[in-house]
Amino acid sequence: MAEVMSPVVSERIWALPVSGAAVKFLQYLLYRSDFGGQLPVRQKDMAREYRVTPQAVSNLMAPLCDLNIVLRPKNGDGSKGNSYRLHPLAAKYTSSEDMEAAFRATIARIKAGDLPNLKLPAYAAVPPAAEGRPKLYVA
Repeated sequence: MAEVMSPVVSERIWALPVSGAAVKFLQYLLYRSDFGGQLPVRQKDMAREYRVTPQAVSNLMAPLCDLNIVLRPKNGDGSKGNSYRLHPLAAKYTSSEDMEAAFRATIARIKAGDLPNLKLPAYAAVPPAAEGRPKLYVA
């Protein structure tokens, strides 16, 4: 079965204000996610599969949550749950038609205030490099 990746995040991944490690972890999350963005794996299982500690998973996930690329749904009591999902505008879908329908529903939910919008930078080009010589070190 072919899958369709949302271009909203994937085509602008270079502009995300997150570390390279967080971008790599986002690729893992896309791989592990179901169509539509649900992540059927728990954090401790992510840590085991990704070969890091659960704390490292939290650290990698935090900047993605800050940008609303990864959502942490609330429980019935209003507290944050332990499950995660990708924002529908950042998820993968089974077909272009499914993605288009999901995007329409997502935009309606964002307008209604039921879903946060992505917090992506509006770069039109790669941000300029810092002035001066780069600080390169031998590892």
